[in-house]
Amino acid sequence: MQIAVCIKQVVTREAQLRIDKGHAWIRDQDASYEMNEPDAYALEEALGLRERHGGDVVACSAGPARVGQLLREALARGADRAIHVEGDELGRADALTVAGALAGPLRSAGVDLVLTGLQSDDQGFGQVGVILAELLGLPYATIIMDVEVSDGSVRVKRELENGWFQWVTLPLPALLTIQSGINQLRYATLKGIMAAKKKEIRKVAPPARPETRQRITGLRVPERAKQTHFLEGTPAAAAQELVRRLREDARVLTED
Repeated sequence: MQIAVCIKQVVTREAQLRIDKGHAWIRDQDASYEMNEPDAYALEEALGLRERHGGDVVACSAGPARVGQLLREALARGADRAIHVEGDELGRADALTVAGALAGPLRSAGVDLVLTGLQSDDQGFGQVGVILAELLGLPYATIIMDVEVSDGSVRVKRELENGWFQWVTLPLPALLTIQSGINQLRYATLKGIMAAKKKEIRKVAPPARPETRQRITGLRVPERAKQTHFLEGTPAAAAQELVRRLREDARVLTED
């Protein structure tokens, strides 16, 4: 079984971010980076499927040169090879652009299953996987909590709302977006790190004119402010007004 895993390099959660001069992105040189958490679970699921069914795992990512470090980490964890669609503009690109950059290499790779994380920790749109499935013409399922592969098909458990789950069967090849917590993550061993140095990272140029449908026009740091409101009137009226504000303004109460 040939499995491709799309992973993204995101800013670490503890990083102290500074906005760049254009006020449309962060200062990359001030940030530290790590593997997107849902993508780490997708990679682990791919490695587990390879152990049970055989085959190869190829890690794929789109972004600037620094993404090479991310792919080396994926190889150290156990991926067999990697594809890097290298382009500086892909580090802040929208979902359609990223999916378009990944579609070509994945189409030529001839994989049986494509896994992505449910969403990214930075922009969080959750759209790259589903757009990529559309571009590749693959059936897909999202928010996956369990994967069972059989001859020519894959049966998956989807997480729904209010504690409900749904089992779906798709023909292969297919694409799945993986939910965090689906498995127990493994980390790179010294043996894996040494082996990763000999594994292939194939660099691919992005499309000449990537299709972009949206762009970030501005970023700002959230403002920290405190406000005090005095509720006047009788105790009953003040209580009624407090409940209204908690429900409509703070949104911490529901109609129930």
